[in-house]
Amino acid sequence: MKIFITSFITIIFFISSSAQPATQIKTLFDGKTFKGWEGDTVQTWKIKDVALVGGSLTEKVPHNMFLATTKAYADFDLQLKFKLTGTGFVNAGVQFRSKRLQNPDYEMSGYQADLGEGYWASLYDESRRNTTLVKPDSIVVSKVLKNNDWNDYRIRCKGKRIRIWLNGVNTVDYIEKDEKIEQKGLIALQIHGGGKAEASYKNIRIKEL
Repeated sequence: MKIFITSFITIIFFISSSAQPATQIKTLFDGKTFKGWEGDTVQTWKIKDVALVGGSLTEKVPHNMFLATTKAYADFDLQLKFKLTGTGFVNAGVQFRSKRLQNPDYEMSGYQADLGEGYWASLYDESRRNTTLVKPDSIVVSKVLKNNDWNDYRIRCKGKRIRIWLNGVNTVDYIEKDEKIEQKGLIALQIHGGGKAEASYKNIRIKEL
């Protein structure tokens, strides 16, 4: 009888586990195509060495440009690699829980994990409150940042809580208190206007929570 009960419990557990599979980590960029993304893929964004690359090192980027997912996300754990190079005003970022604007149609509104001198690994509210919500200690950032090279970025959103990591170091831990702020939206990659700059992104993976 004891063996039968143990076997029965094992079978029930197996069936239950099979009926509720764990959320899988998904790759958002296949390294070859713009499948799942939308934006200016003629002049601004290109695919080079399995990375999504925005901007130009020879001509000044005229204004902000975004390459956005076609799917919206709410709670998630996003990981990717980035590299930012150039001259002049060199800035970029990863938008999330964001939306495209109509005027101008190349802009986006929402949270941004910022990139660039004075903004590394901070949380900015793009085209909405237009302010840095959390700015990490510059000394901490300088110790882990790899200038003009590939860096690891992680963004985790769960409910009202937003956290950001740069190369494994937690730089942002923010709780949204404004109940009117949307907590679901697109993920997008930015190249900021104003400088001769390129923002490259690769190994983009997400796990929905």
